[in-house]
Amino acid sequence: MDSLGNLLGRKEYSEPPEVAAIKKYVQDEFQQNVSVMVRDRDIVLQVPSAALANALRLKSPDIKRQCNLTKRLTFRIG
Repeated sequence: MDSLGNLLGRKEYSEPPEVAAIKKYVQDEFQQNVSVMVRDRDIVLQVPSAALANALRLKSPDIKRQCNLTKRLTFRIG
């Protein structure tokens, strides 16, 4: 009998397609890494600087269109 830790350790987790698309968009456009969290009503992008957050906020309609998003984008600096 395997323990829960062993079972979960062998499981391969894949990112949702929205997360991969957003990370690729930010990397291609701004050469920055961001962390993305998908919640029930929105998608949270955690970015390293306020300047990047504002630039992404201005490009929100373009991000939603290119990444086929239906949820609201929320930006968190930190």
